[in-house]
Amino acid sequence: MDIITAEDLKRLLDYGSLINAIDDAFGEGIDAPERHHHTVTVDGGRDSTLLLMPAWDDQHYIGIKTVCAVPENAAIGLPAIQATYQLFDRATGRPLALLDGPELTARRTASASALASRYLSRDDCSTLLVIGTGVLSPHLIRAHAAARALTRVYVWGRNFDKAKKIAADFSDSGYSVEAVRDLDATLPNADIVSCATLSLDPLVKGALLMPGQHVDLIGGFTPLMRESDDDAVRRARLYVDTQGACTEAGDISQPLDAGIITRDDIQGDLFTLVSGDTPGRSGAEEITLFKSAGCALEDLAGARLAYERATRSA
Repeated sequence: MDIITAEDLKRLLDYGSLINAIDDAFGEGIDAPERHHHTVTVDGGRDSTLLLMPAWDDQHYIGIKTVCAVPENAAIGLPAIQATYQLFDRATGRPLALLDGPELTARRTASASALASRYLSRDDCSTLLVIGTGVLSPHLIRAHAAARALTRVYVWGRNFDKAKKIAADFSDSGYSVEAVRDLDATLPNADIVSCATLSLDPLVKGALLMPGQHVDLIGGFTPLMRESDDDAVRRARLYVDTQGACTEAGDISQPLDAGIITRDDIQGDLFTLVSGDTPGRSGAEEITLFKSAGCALEDLAGARLAYERATRSA
């Protein structure tokens, strides 16, 4: 069994190729059952979540990701997401590879957002606001830059020093990356707003959204988490990565439960966008909102691309 490390994945999974691989995967009919959620109680802190995410394709591979999402890790300087990914031969069940889960997760998550942006953001988008300064933030910048010709990126986080550090790491990127202190003042100035936090309270205010913006919500993966408010979902044309987001993610499940929106307001998902069954953006003035809850299909797309590239180069 091969071991594919985080450093290997950085070399094997460039964002442009991974975006294309995920696009192909949504079009080919990979089986991805609903993920299993298990709550792990934490004394004196926010509960952790154990996630099991299986998927398999028609011919070659079976994969499963095991994830521990631990919000309290931030207090001790560790990433909230800890994970491993196992890839098996579909025909025999033989283990083929063990992949670094956090790096795979970060790259596929950012690339899925960039894929949605290909279908939903304006072609001429040049400015990006990233909300959150966790592990995902640099990946989101690079992935969105692979999908759109960015010239300016803003980074906001509750810890301004972390935002400044992320910006400094992009000094030679070819586009400007700037840490900002005032989220509300910056939000209307971005063509694409990408939010990756574990927030329980909305950060993206619908009243501040401008015509033509695309909102990309990533971080909230439980019904209790919320990154956008009711005004945002009211004003936007809504899409999800999979229909599971309608029950798993608070940004969609909460307004559905409250009657703010209905299922008919969800225009489509990545399956229907990729197939062409659902139209994407309908005009330059439209506000679009994409909610990603994460999908095992995306992990399998990245894992098999990395494995095949690794074995070819061995």
